[in-house]
Amino acid sequence: MSAPSIRRLALLAAMVIMAFAGTPGVMAEPYFQGPKSCEECHKDEYKVWGETKHFKAYRTAHKAKDAKKIVAAVGGKKNMKRNKSCSVCHYSTEQKKPDGKAKVKYGPSCESCHGASSDWEVIHSDYGGKNVKRENETQDHKVKRIADSFAAGLAWASSSYEIAAKCMKCHGLARSEISGGAFAKMLEAGHPINQSFEIVMFSQGKMRHWLKERSPAQLSKLFVAGQVAKLVSATEAAAKTEDAQYKAAQMKRAADAKAALQAVPQAAALIATPSEGNARKMMQTIGQQDLSGQVGGQIPCAGPDKENLKQC
Repeated sequence: MSAPSIRRLALLAAMVIMAFAGTPGVMAEPYFQGPKSCEECHKDEYKVWGETKHFKAYRTAHKAKDAKKIVAAVGGKKNMKRNKSCSVCHYSTEQKKPDGKAKVKYGPSCESCHGASSDWEVIHSDYGGKNVKRENETQDHKVKRIADSFAAGLAWASSSYEIAAKCMKCHGLARSEISGGAFAKMLEAGHPINQSFEIVMFSQGKMRHWLKERSPAQLSKLFVAGQVAKLVSATEAAAKTEDAQYKAAQMKRAADAKAALQAVPQAAALIATPSEGNARKMMQTIGQQDLSGQVGGQIPCAGPDKENLKQC
């Protein structure tokens, strides 16, 4: 190819890149728009969130025992809200536009669990047209809206594995963007890890914002999804470092998840080879099956007062 031809191709490539870069939403990373973007349609849930430890974390996390020691051990910014190893779990951001700056303004919020909303919020809140309200949405439109929202990155209650996987990233000290070595330093400096974290008890208790009661079948599926996500995250995390304390904590999480999943025949392949792919295959195979007969006795959940835990 001649030199002029090469230059023409290079110029064309540059023009294409510039064109895409100037198009809103194209090639841009999804970003958190902040919980206020959810409040308009989810006022009750927003109000309940305001009473949780997640909400209060913005003002309390940096005051916790050993917080300064842990931040110093992991390295980086001394301010927890500016330290990426800390802020990714303890806080959430708000960004007004694609080229805007993400600012830490809240504790863990809606998008921490449901995913960055910039790509799915408009789809999620469209019930069939500008003047169509939620109660007037057709069933066909709802099915498509939910599918399109999922495709755009929304993790919702019916996609229980995606929700559980996001919870396990922080509550299991297993975020992929933080090295095993950094997590090991956190643990050595006094950072807690709750190997027994269970998503049904957590989401139906003090962090509850589901206003409708969930059926035994729904809770059972969420419980299984939580154990599946726990097994996958723990297995991956245990392989990140040879630090004895961190590795032991993750292996304990994995062993507990395997024990819980023994009651579910569909989990055999996942237990043998824990992986993201096998996890998704398993949850797809389960679909809408009622697993309450297999795992119902293992599920701790909360009563209406959100405090009194009971077996259900």
